[in-house]
Amino acid sequence: MSRRFTVAVGVLVAAFAAAQLVRPERANPSTDPSRAIQAHAGTSTDLVAVLDRACNDCHSNGTVWERYTQVAPVSWVIVRGVAEGRRAVNFSEWAGYTPDLQRRLMTQSCREVSAGRMPGWPYTLLRPEARLSDHDVETICAAAGR
Repeated sequence: MSRRFTVAVGVLVAAFAAAQLVRPERANPSTDPSRAIQAHAGTSTDLVAVLDRACNDCHSNGTVWERYTQVAPVSWVIVRGVAEGRRAVNFSEWAGYTPDLQRRLMTQSCREVSAGRMPGWPYTLLRPEARLSDHDVETICAAAGR
């Protein structure tokens, strides 16, 4: 049993080391600040503060790539999550959405945060400051017109 354990640990260490060779791109596209939601007329400073603290890492072009985002397999999960988040809504590209789409995106954001689905628990585990208070949820929902 001791030999099997040693072999199993060796295989796991080798697999972990090999996984480090698969490096997904961690990039932030260039951003025009005038297109971001922060520059959008009528955006409250409370909303901007909540988005900056809890949403921008996945839903903007200003992702902060922490050290743990360089270690596989965590890097794979985070890079994929950021790509999916930017596809769902990108607050750096807010001016590119029609006013109707902006309202729908804010309404959907309100639904997601009200149901506790955003930000996701793995993210808040790594970044506890991103947890949303009841006031934060109210701020997002107020921006959606609710």
